[in-house]
Amino acid sequence: MKKYISKFHYLTQDLPGRSHVQQVQTACGAGANWVQYRCMTKPEDELIDEINEIAEICDDWGATLIITNHYDLLHRVDAQGVHIEDFDADFVTIRKTIGDDKTLGASATNPDDLLKIQELNVVDYCGYGPFAHTDTKPNDKPLLGFNGYRQLEKIPLTLPVIAVGGIQLQDVEHLLQTGIYGIAVSAAINLSADPAAAVKEFYRKMY
Repeated sequence: MKKYISKFHYLTQDLPGRSHVQQVQTACGAGANWVQYRCMTKPEDELIDEINEIAEICDDWGATLIITNHYDLLHRVDAQGVHIEDFDADFVTIRKTIGDDKTLGASATNPDDLLKIQELNVVDYCGYGPFAHTDTKPNDKPLLGFNGYRQLEKIPLTLPVIAVGGIQLQDVEHLLQTGIYGIAVSAAINLSADPAAAVKEFYRKMY
């Protein structure tokens, strides 16, 4: 089942001064149509109320809501799908668990893993990075830069690939020129002086 995948993915993050709910209200109000709820600091049983509150905001604005990692919560919350950050996840089993209607996103850091995910034929899109240094999701993987995305032109990809990791406003145009499907942004919006204006600027660059 082919799913709608936005070309721009907005990700929430754990911030001391602004809740995930506040972040989503701001982003949706500024035009974000794809929200990934990414909370890394709360136990799973505390996530449900917050996800449902965010789901109401997304419903009001017509935005797609994706939750990070907690696919077992999908039957308890009003979200459209899940993004799995575990590179070694069993995506076939996850797909059976969540059903065909829900959107399933994966993460990859190199072309071989990207192709393996595509060959499973159960994943709807793949976040691919890191593009540049990021403190939002620290890892020891090599930074891809623009050339890392240009290399994808050499492999037979049909899966929508979303660039992720340290993307700034000035990177958008050059990233899109590499032929990738879209981009995902967190800190460049959430840590900006005016997050709503930042969302609008990213959309202007994208479309």
